[in-house]
Amino acid sequence: MKNILIVFYTAIFLLSACKEQNRQSESVPIVKISEVLKYGEEKAVSFPGKVKASSEINLAFRISGPIAKINVKEGEFIKKGQVLAEMDSRDYAIQFSATEAEYKQVKAEAERVIQLYEKQSVPENDYDKAVSGLQQITAKYDAHKNALNDTKLIAPFDGYVQKRYFDKDETISAGMPVLSIISSDMPEVEINIPAGEFIRRDKFGKFACSFAIYPDKIFPLELIAINQKANLNQLYTARLKMIGDKKTQLPTAGMSTIVDIYFKPEDTDLLTIPIGSMFEKNGQSCVWIYDKNSQTVNIRNITITEIQINGMLVVSRGLEAGEKVVTAGVRSLSDGEKIKLLPQVSKTNVGGLL
Repeated sequence: MKNILIVFYTAIFLLSACKEQNRQSESVPIVKISEVLKYGEEKAVSFPGKVKASSEINLAFRISGPIAKINVKEGEFIKKGQVLAEMDSRDYAIQFSATEAEYKQVKAEAERVIQLYEKQSVPENDYDKAVSGLQQITAKYDAHKNALNDTKLIAPFDGYVQKRYFDKDETISAGMPVLSIISSDMPEVEINIPAGEFIRRDKFGKFACSFAIYPDKIFPLELIAINQKANLNQLYTARLKMIGDKKTQLPTAGMSTIVDIYFKPEDTDLLTIPIGSMFEKNGQSCVWIYDKNSQTVNIRNITITEIQINGMLVVSRGLEAGEKVVTAGVRSLSDGEKIKLLPQVSKTNVGGLL
């Protein structure tokens, strides 16, 4: 009986200790932190974007007629100069042969008259007629030669076949798209930015993008151009080119991404922090500084010089670049208190759906 009581009280003691430990663990505040940045280095904003091929065109014959061959399939890699499709060239070959024979005859006669004119053996009027006739037949010869050459559809660059619009034996008119192809050059990213960022475009410093399927990679970007006219949604389209080595695996056209825009650093001692990190105590503006080693927070007085429209505070005193400040949960903390950090969520996987 005595042993049973000992076991019983021991179990109660251990259970109480576990509950107390759990209560202590649950009472540790969970907060969100942000890095103190030098004024002008803060990440201004992130925008959703779409990867696009650097060149995407529809190829068409310049002449009309039935298609004799299509030498490529959708998704196939093509090389510059490769013959992608051919039109039935029978009629154009006959036309060129007749013109070529006429061209040779007129050219021989014109050269004879020009030689006689140089010897002053024929009048100037005959010379003018010979030169004019040669020019006319040369233009006709070149036009029919080009038409025969145009019976072949040539790849203008290395890339991939995106879509086929027609098949063999179909008759098409000049200018009707036959194939859609995209370039294999470094892809581009397209985003739309609001007017507030457009007017600050001269302060844009660097750009980068990230993808949910490449969680550990950041791809640098280079600005190509920003449209000077807003679209119907009052947004300005910006085009950026990916920077990197073609040999590395890069995102392909059609992928969604998140683009980060960074401002150029300014020659100043000012710093920036999110507005949510500031609170007041005893009439002073304060923040909580996070200590990574002890996982605690300490209060710090700061001096604020500006509140920006992008939700950032400009600080002139009290902080150093690189320090971490609490940005969420500031009202429930106390000096020297131990805290836990809120796990970061991927910008491209909001809600943890992927």
